[in-house]
Amino acid sequence: MKHTFSTRLALPVGALAALLGGCSGGATAPPLSSSVSTNPAARVSSGIRSSAGLGKIISTKNGGQVFGYDIDRNGSDGVLATATDVETFDQTTAKITSSFPIKLPPGTSFKVDGIFAGDVGLVTRYVVPIGKIYAKRFYNVMKPVTAKKFTGSWTEPIKDIDVLQVGVNQATTTAALFAIALKNQDNPMIVVTNVGANTVSKVIPLDPNLFGGGNGPQFDQDYNTNRGVIALSPDGGRVGGAAPVNVLVDLTTGKQTQFTGLNNGFFGSGSVNGLAVDSNTGIGATTTELNAQVEFYNLAKQTATFAQLPCTGNTSQINSGSGLANDPVHGLFLVTEQYYGCNSQTSAMVVYDEKGNLVETITGFKFYPGQPAPVLNPTTRTGWVFGPGFNQLQGFSY
Repeated sequence: MKHTFSTRLALPVGALAALLGGCSGGATAPPLSSSVSTNPAARVSSGIRSSAGLGKIISTKNGGQVFGYDIDRNGSDGVLATATDVETFDQTTAKITSSFPIKLPPGTSFKVDGIFAGDVGLVTRYVVPIGKIYAKRFYNVMKPVTAKKFTGSWTEPIKDIDVLQVGVNQATTTAALFAIALKNQDNPMIVVTNVGANTVSKVIPLDPNLFGGGNGPQFDQDYNTNRGVIALSPDGGRVGGAAPVNVLVDLTTGKQTQFTGLNNGFFGSGSVNGLAVDSNTGIGATTTELNAQVEFYNLAKQTATFAQLPCTGNTSQINSGSGLANDPVHGLFLVTEQYYGCNSQTSAMVVYDEKGNLVETITGFKFYPGQPAPVLNPTTRTGWVFGPGFNQLQGFSY
């Protein structure tokens, strides 16, 4: 991940903690009472697999910290980066299958941004010139990841941008990247691109007063409606502050539609910690910092409901969820919770359906502050998440 934002698929999280107004347009989502039980025994039997639980652990070949990772949802390969190499792995065996470069050029390090349609991987390569302290960024492509090497480059449309987050989309070749212009006051933007073809169709500038890092924007993509989705706190997550704002951005025209999110709890919701979108149903979900809740939004109707994480109340800040991922095949949202409300000695993956019903809780993880979202393979109902060590990825089934 990394920077000051959470990158959904690519954040080096080990050193990060929690993530760092405008007028809201459209209808305000009415707060609805949650139908979810906070009893951890509550289950939706049709959604549970008997094999749910922790799986194998991948350790980096060189022992270095993981700086970004992703998996192919339509295959068995995955890719991760450390500061000194890029490594591919097999999802089934949890074995490292390759690492490169053999000889690291001076001042070079790496970060995986994500895997896109066609098993196309995007990797940021940082190069610190001799005598300098700031890195230049170059973007390399693995087309496909199974090539186990860089096969080309991706050319950024504006010089010196930093890709912070990518929309989860392995279904279409239209990718959406949330980035900032490093030499233009870190102004935010969405880059619409076909990574594999090295083409950019549009750059959408965003208002830095609303979408700047202090408001902790979380980004995803609704590829069926061709929109970027951003959730943020317009006052930086202030205690007792304004409600979160959800913004839908048309990736063809750049037109933005805003609506106000839920702001439940004695102290309000605070910062938005995570966001995921199901492009098949148009349901988006967020996790928020101050109230230990998960919010579920119908993006078309701009309506909402919420779930209270198990064994928490609406002031249980320490038990709030962090990273959030969607399984569009089974209609599930998976939430990473560093301090599980029912047992603070363990971290948990809490699974909900898209109506906010608790499906299952998987315990035994070791998560960190700012824990990023897991990456999922819906076909096999498996996934990978950062930890337990800084140099490891934990496999799991759900």
